[in-house]
Amino acid sequence: MGSAIVRELERKGYKNLITFTSKEVDLTYPDDNDRYSFSTTESVFGCERPEYVFLCAANVGGISKAINKPVDLLSDNLLIQTNVINACHEYGVKKLINFGSSCMYPVDGKQPYTEEQIGTGKTDENWSYAVAKLAGIELCRAYHRQYRSNFMSVIPCNLYGINDRFDEYGHVIPSLIRKFHEQDIVRVWGNPETKREFLFSDDLAKFCVQLMEDGDYESLYDGIINVGSGEEVTMLELVETIRGIVNNTACYSFEGKSHKSGVPSKLMDSAIAYFNFGWEAKTTLEDGIRGVYEWYRTTGLA
Repeated sequence: MGSAIVRELERKGYKNLITFTSKEVDLTYPDDNDRYSFSTTESVFGCERPEYVFLCAANVGGISKAINKPVDLLSDNLLIQTNVINACHEYGVKKLINFGSSCMYPVDGKQPYTEEQIGTGKTDENWSYAVAKLAGIELCRAYHRQYRSNFMSVIPCNLYGINDRFDEYGHVIPSLIRKFHEQDIVRVWGNPETKREFLFSDDLAKFCVQLMEDGDYESLYDGIINVGSGEEVTMLELVETIRGIVNNTACYSFEGKSHKSGVPSKLMDSAIAYFNFGWEAKTTLEDGIRGVYEWYRTTGLA
């Protein structure tokens, strides 16, 4: 997501961009200390003094990571969000875009999910990550209530794109791309009838830059806004699409009973994005996956 936003900013002609990776700056540390050899949140904000911030940094992963690394997902994301959002206030950032996740919506919520359902019920098994993301959204809202800070939160549906994570802890699309590229027999976690909504990261980036340019807290629902493609596919349809693009001779099987599948459906309502900002996803799922696979195949990762 972060690299997609940088590409969109550069496409629109922005020059004064401040970017860094987790290897360069550790946002889980708020302050500088001589014991640390890396930069921290305080040093970045104190040195660079950004006016506009996209908080893309996060410890993320698919359902495998949610099950096996809950401490990492909870603690790292709580620290990153707290440090960065506090620094945005301390250094007078004009606008912040924070990112939530569709996993925050309650499992028994009415679909398509609308923004007012955030925080109204228990989420799925990605609970640790959901709790952290809920806390980040509430911290942005709290700063707005107390200080009128223009700190907004975008809730995307399931994302995929260039520079994705393709290992065993990646999300479903990059993980399946890797499996079908490497294997002739693929085992798929979950249930073939489970439905998910997917969005190409470059499409999301276009919306986020537009929101930073034209939007503010008051144009959203209590500072939050859904951004989705508006279309769901079953896991069976997704697997068939990826198989057709990557390796149409491979065989596959679903392991729904032995692995968690998540909630049956997670469609989001993007009406506010559509009516307030003219939002519409431009990249079809097949075109997006084809582009990501081509990038994966030609960049040395495969």
